Amino acid sequence: GCGAKKAESSAAESTAATGTAAESTAAAKTETGTGLRGGALKGPTAMGLVNLMQDSQDGKSEGKYEFSIASQPDEVASKLVSGELDLALLPANMASALYNKTEGKIAVVNINTLGVLYCVSGDTNIHGVQDLAGKTVYTTGQGATPEYVLRYLLKENGVTDCNLEFKSEPTEIASLLAADATAIAVLPQPFVTVAEAKNEQLKTAFSLTDAWDSLNNGSRLVTGVTVVRKDVLESRPAEVANFITEQERSAATAVEDVDRTAARVVAFGILENEGIAKKALPDCNITAITGEEMKKALSGYLNVLYEADPKAVGGKLPDDAFYAVTEAK
Repeated sequence: GCGAKKAESSAAESTAATGTAAESTAAAKTETGTGLRGGALKGPTAMGLVNLMQDSQDGKSEGKYEFSIASQPDEVASKLVSGELDLALLPANMASALYNKTEGKIAVVNINTLGVLYCVSGDTNIHGVQDLAGKTVYTTGQGATPEYVLRYLLKENGVTDCNLEFKSEPTEIASLLAADATAIAVLPQPFVTVAEAKNEQLKTAFSLTDAWDSLNNGSRLVTGVTVVRKDVLESRPAEVANFITEQERSAATAVEDVDRTAARVVAFGILENEGIAKKALPDCNITAITGEEMKKALSGYLNVLYEADPKAVGGKLPDDAFYAVTEAK
């Protein structure tokens, strides 16, 4: 996820929490069964799901669900492939790789999180990508989405002399920034908020999402998507459509009611600090994009990654069957 992962894991999810269980579960069980089984990752994508998780736990959701939260993308992906999960919230490029690996047995139904990467520094001269010329930038994700995204933005902005120095974890970069506010780093949320809380001299210089959007290349910078097993999509279409609707409501609440959502983010063990959650949520770009808009945004993004390194998306671009343009009901 948000930290340094393998190429198929992307910049999607990690966590600023320590000391919480690796996995927490919210289940809505009735005598008729558990309903749809979903998995998500600690970080922004799960932060957008917590309101539905709470409703499910309280028996207030329309559908029946069993949700689990994990720390590593591979854990969620393996359970989806094995049939232990019906749907999963995964890094966008990992979803593409999984589609290729399973020979088309999953489909993406929405984009749940847009870009969560930000440039952070105490250097007040840094305002955009072009200002990184001649600078050293600390980041995670070597050989993964953070590197591909940053190198793409540098190239498109004509910056050829920016030195990227990779670290294994966002927490390592946060420590560097705490010691030297003039350093420059690219970090995901919620680590941006964590770093800025440790050193008041640090500021968000610019959003990589804004930098991506300014290129007007027809795509969006995508972090997380929701995928469903094809057999579930075909055999239980009404349940899936209902889930998409309830997920959309959960995401809207995450954007509109930050205080309530932050409390739930902590309650479900995604972050351990409610103050950090409150500050980070507005910058997590939680959303619910479906249909043709989802297909256009995601396919364009995956194409950029493919051109950088085909392995980033599983060796080849997914075909049209990857995109389930099912709308919320």
